Amino acid sequence: MTNQPVVPSWRLTRTLALAGGLVLACAAWFSVGLIVRTPPVIGWLPLLIAVPNAMLTSWRAADHERTMWRYVSVGIVLIGLGAAGNAYDYFSGSQEGQHISGWTSAIYISGLAAIMWGLLRIPGVHRSRIEWLRFGLDNATMIVTVLTFAFHLIYPRWHSWLGDSVAGAITVLIVIVSGLICVFAFIKVAFTGTGPIDRRALHLLAMTGAVGTAGGALAPLLASRPYLNTAHVLLPTTCFCLCIAADRQLRATRAGMPEPRPATRRLSLMPYAAVLATGGLLLFSALTHTSDLVAIALGSVTVTVLVAARQLVALRDNTLLLDDLDARQRELAHRATHDGLTGLPNRTVLVEEINAALADGPETVSAALVDLDDFKEINDDLGHAVGDALLIAVADRIAAQLPADAVVARLGGDEYALLLRSGDHAAILAAIAAQLRLPVHAAGHELVVEASFGLAPARAGDTADELLRRADVAMYEAKGQGKGRQVGYTAEMDQRTAEQSRLAADLRMALDTDQLYLLYQPIVAIPGGELFGVEALVRWNHPDRGPVSPGVFIPAAERTGLIVPLGAWILEEACRQGAAWLYELGDASPKTVTVNVSARQLRESGFAGEVDAVLRRTGLPPHVLTVEITETAVFDGGAALTELKAIAALGVNIALDDFGTGHSSLSLLRTCPADILKVDKSFVDDITEGGQHAVVTAALIHICDGLHLRAVAEGVETAEQAAELHRLGYRYAQGYHYARPLPATEIPAYRPPVRVTV
Repeated sequence: MTNQPVVPSWRLTRTLALAGGLVLACAAWFSVGLIVRTPPVIGWLPLLIAVPNAMLTSWRAADHERTMWRYVSVGIVLIGLGAAGNAYDYFSGSQEGQHISGWTSAIYISGLAAIMWGLLRIPGVHRSRIEWLRFGLDNATMIVTVLTFAFHLIYPRWHSWLGDSVAGAITVLIVIVSGLICVFAFIKVAFTGTGPIDRRALHLLAMTGAVGTAGGALAPLLASRPYLNTAHVLLPTTCFCLCIAADRQLRATRAGMPEPRPATRRLSLMPYAAVLATGGLLLFSALTHTSDLVAIALGSVTVTVLVAARQLVALRDNTLLLDDLDARQRELAHRATHDGLTGLPNRTVLVEEINAALADGPETVSAALVDLDDFKEINDDLGHAVGDALLIAVADRIAAQLPADAVVARLGGDEYALLLRSGDHAAILAAIAAQLRLPVHAAGHELVVEASFGLAPARAGDTADELLRRADVAMYEAKGQGKGRQVGYTAEMDQRTAEQSRLAADLRMALDTDQLYLLYQPIVAIPGGELFGVEALVRWNHPDRGPVSPGVFIPAAERTGLIVPLGAWILEEACRQGAAWLYELGDASPKTVTVNVSARQLRESGFAGEVDAVLRRTGLPPHVLTVEITETAVFDGGAALTELKAIAALGVNIALDDFGTGHSSLSLLRTCPADILKVDKSFVDDITEGGQHAVVTAALIHICDGLHLRAVAEGVETAEQAAELHRLGYRYAQGYHYARPLPATEIPAYRPPVRVTV
């Protein structure tokens, strides 16, 4: 709930005191006039103060809602001018008693019309056609009711009051219009809300109209006292009520207007009250045999017909409302069980279907999970609209390949789940994979999609959750093997998953308890073997297990996302050490410090900014740092390539690791901002024996020379390999032939172990 502002309590202001004092004075003078004849001019003089006072008060209330209150200000001024005209008519002798001239009546009516127009301009609540029809019927009901009572009040005195005067008829019209103002104000509150107008202020304004109606109805009673006029009391009292309403609006505005509220349903009792009122009047007229019985009967019947019509409209409205509620309930039920984007069933429906299938017999039941590869890059590069269009297209293609008894659900993100009951389940997944590899048109883009599939056959005693868990394990195994793979669940996967989970928990603790440390493998210049740079390699000494191989804990870190904080620690530590060597050794320090960065780190938004921040904190010059990536990390471009280009723009060197073992696309050397090409150990192993590896190794050095890249041969273990690499044109190498990874303290003392002769 929002806190509604509290309107300050009422207090007597100078404006209200003046308006109230005028009412008391005029009422007292009017009472004296009912007993003895009084000078007429004294009754008109207070109006010269009451009207300007009311006008100024309502004008100040226009600070918050300008339109309505300013129209009210104009209206009260016009009514004041009408009162002046009324006085002129009396003193000039052109009219007698309560009668007024046509011009004076026109001024009065203009003032009332201005106030009516201001009420019409109050912003209301949005309504349907049926609600507006009901509003019109209620409005007509109240107007007919007021006209009926006004006619009953005026008719018995019609001839004694009006005679043959046309001006008298105009006076009657003014009384009726004043009553309509009062009625309309109440109806506006009841059916359209008050918008920026304070609700109680509008109630008080409606009271102003009621006072005008009641006072005007007293005019026939003063036919025997022509020196008195109802305006003597009516207008000051109306101005006083207007001042109270404007003061309420001012206090509400200063407190902060609450949110507009539509009226409550209890106000819809007004039409039924009108039926009771006109019916009661008809009964009274029939019992007393009044001469206006037929007119009252006509008014009562009209009110009854209007209310009956309103009931029919309300009945129709309720029927439509019930239909709408039923449709909304169906829609809500569908939303609760289906994905809002693709329209596929959600996990709730899938679990129910799997449990039902398992209850019928698990022998032919399988669950499969489908996860799109590199979907995040599509979202990041092309936007969520394209990603959403792709998800819809993928859902359609999966559904088109399934048997009639299968179920496909979207679990969230880019993950789908399948319940398979019949057919060759592996063949079904293969057909889906083949369809997904066809170009997909999504929001103006043509995309090629690959997905990883995990398949888990059901076993006796399975639950839906257990079956989906095994399918999830198989799907992650497929992702670990590469893109576009299909893997069936085996028990060994659970063991590996459990082990990786335990390992990840230990690794998280290792990051916080200094169990990790870095070793640095020298990168040397050949043929001499002089130190050129180092590559930072992380090691883990577990307190219970002892040394844990990077080949074990790095995959666990990749799977669990810990590779991001682990990589951040390695980057910070390596840069800190590189800056320390530069400070201690000067020109003898390593020319480059290489840090391996995972594909997951590159996909993190703002990774280039993190690299820049580390360089600034540690003081390491950007040209000393080399970021080493695998070619698969940026082969598909996207956010990873964008971050890599931002890193290169800092002045950091970029090295492509294990080149030739992945996609091996030469176009990558054109799109990737690489400075260094690291030739994989598998090509170096057999280089002295000739054959295909030697040919590839020779070709790579020519490519590097042509593209002005620095080539580094990895895994050099013998002097013969080093000599052959130098003969082919390689000038940098690393491997056990030169040094194993060393602690940072041993790098300054490094010396080439062997002088290679070529």
